[in-house]
Amino acid sequence: MIDEIPVIAVMAAVAEGTTVIKDAAELKVKETDRIETVTDNLKAMGCDVTPTEDGMIINGGRPLHGASIHTLLDHRIAMAFSIAALVAEGTTKILDSKCVDVSYPTFYDTFEQLL
Repeated sequence: MIDEIPVIAVMAAVAEGTTVIKDAAELKVKETDRIETVTDNLKAMGCDVTPTEDGMIINGGRPLHGASIHTLLDHRIAMAFSIAALVAEGTTKILDSKCVDVSYPTFYDTFEQLL
């Protein structure tokens, strides 16, 4: 389930209450340090999130706003924050968004069809 944590963190950001993700130190050795990348991007969107050594603490329920999302060429970050953009006020720009091609080349086509 480690690969799903970026999108779970996005869901936690908009859910009411506090979500604690722990025992996920493996996130640090993926395509990027996903703990740092997820928390930095959530903070850029206005989320109250604190990174921890092996996860993060997300205080959800605050509205997200558009931001420039730094994927660091990590496909899971690009996909998770594309979902976050759906609920954010304003414009969100996913930088280096083509990195999704490594795992889901038709992601944005499928994504648009669902809207």
